[in-house]
Amino acid sequence: MEGQMWSDTINQANKTALLAWVKETGIHLVQVNGQRKYGGPPPGWVGDPPPSGSEVFIGKLPQDMYENKLIPLFQSVGKLYEFRLMMTFSGLNRGFAYAKYSDCRSAQVAITTLNNFEVQKGCLIMVCKSTEKCELCMDGLPSSVSLGQLQMVLQEVTTGVKNVSLYPNPSRKQGQLAVLKYHSHWAAAMAKKTLAEGNLDLHGEEIHVDWLKPEMKQKLRNSLGKTSSEGLKLGCDGGASSQRPDVPVPSPLHVPLSSMLDYLSALCKKQQLGEPVYLTKCVQVNPDGWMRFWYQVVIPGYPSPFRGFIWIKPDQSGLGEHEKAKNAAAFQVLKTLGCPLF
Repeated sequence: MEGQMWSDTINQANKTALLAWVKETGIHLVQVNGQRKYGGPPPGWVGDPPPSGSEVFIGKLPQDMYENKLIPLFQSVGKLYEFRLMMTFSGLNRGFAYAKYSDCRSAQVAITTLNNFEVQKGCLIMVCKSTEKCELCMDGLPSSVSLGQLQMVLQEVTTGVKNVSLYPNPSRKQGQLAVLKYHSHWAAAMAKKTLAEGNLDLHGEEIHVDWLKPEMKQKLRNSLGKTSSEGLKLGCDGGASSQRPDVPVPSPLHVPLSSMLDYLSALCKKQQLGEPVYLTKCVQVNPDGWMRFWYQVVIPGYPSPFRGFIWIKPDQSGLGEHEKAKNAAAFQVLKTLGCPLF
């Protein structure tokens, strides 16, 4: 087992049994930052990770019980994609774990079958649906921190970050608040632990990191919705800068968005990078009129393309939807490149 950290003087018999089971089965367990993990993906897995709703939370575990007992038990009701057991430094478990199945149906079968299951005499475990929280709230950011700076820091100290959003802090007159979205609950939990324990310092300010609570999400939605007036909802998934895709966000530009194409074209010409090539595709239309576009911008002299998602709402500007999407994509590229836009 990789990253093994425990005291051999505690629970020796069960630890020896676990090591013998690992050797016999060839199963691969990795311990990182207070949890030991199997799979994610497991050997032979092909395709995307399982959908949301396929993970269960396991509580009330005996602290001296390990994967050699738990994984076979939870595999008996469905195919496991991942199993995570929370650990102490002494080598005892912390009394809870997470099991992610290949599909939602298997997760429901696990809940029905194994909730209140007696794993030891007099010890009934709890199995319920996992909330699978993937979003963190980073409070205390000074106004001087840019989205690009924050992304660089997060990419250095965490893994699996999907979206980063910056908002005016709704609870304070000054400063900013960031919402960090990760690809999985495990990645978010590891990021929370790293950021909370790492004494993260940005521009001399102490930063507080916690799970994004529903009331804060609603507060952000309400505060930003009041000021939205530009008809552009900015966002970028899995790449450069991003904003919450479900919250209308006003453009901070003091110039028409239609000038962004010309602005980026002139910049590329000045730097002898070649003319940008745009590809846009509408992938979602909401009942309220917002349209979600996937975009790709290729600058011939730049090492990699820019990709992401943007939200557009029909207005009276006279521009076609794809033309507005291209302008918004150019705006995202300019922000990523650190160009002054105000």
